[in-house]
Amino acid sequence: MTDGNEIRQMEKRLEKLRAALAKRKQLSNNAPRVKEATSDTYRWVTQHTKTYNEHWQEEGRPSPYEPFPPEEYFGHLFELFDLERIVFIEKSRDLMVSWACVAYFTLQAMIVPQRGVLFQTQKAAKVVQLINYAKCLYEHQDECVKAAFPLSKGMRAQPKDSLTFAHGGYLRGLPGGADQIRSYHPWGYLNDESSFQADAGECYNQALSVVKGKIIFNSSAGPGWFADARHDVIRNPED
Repeated sequence: MTDGNEIRQMEKRLEKLRAALAKRKQLSNNAPRVKEATSDTYRWVTQHTKTYNEHWQEEGRPSPYEPFPPEEYFGHLFELFDLERIVFIEKSRDLMVSWACVAYFTLQAMIVPQRGVLFQTQKAAKVVQLINYAKCLYEHQDECVKAAFPLSKGMRAQPKDSLTFAHGGYLRGLPGGADQIRSYHPWGYLNDESSFQADAGECYNQALSVVKGKIIFNSSAGPGWFADARHDVIRNPED
């Protein structure tokens, strides 16, 4: 005969199976919505997730969390990222270009299994800021999308400088330095505020050798390698 303990164990297993089947059914039912929401970056950021605004009170906004503004230039920017392997951008600080770059790569790492992306900027603290922005986009997207692309472990257990998905895609932040890139072979690479990285040119050379997908160099104006590369200037090393 089956004793009471065995019956309780069977009931628990059945309950787990029912929950798993219900979750699978819900994911299946939500699949068309998830596919539509993640079909392109512009749609995702303007309709299905939210960014944060540290100055929301000063600007009279109703909440610190809102979708990207539906500005036409975002659509053009994301289309450029899709079409070109290597992109150099001279940005204005008021146009959310860095955030747009992070959003593009976050969606790519989220929806494509095993797709890795590196973010690199001057200092570790700034890298964490970029990763935190990606985490904000993930956390504030539609629940059905979040359920379709779970993390490898809970958000609080994620390292401060990375975000990893259950299917192996990841975002990882690196401080400045060409030697930081060599041990990785990611699909995508973002170098933010390149004008203020002394070895941005070496980072570019390293990225060319290890990155198989998209490479974006993004910076506000400043002298140095980025400005020269952006405007096709070739300098004599002795100058």
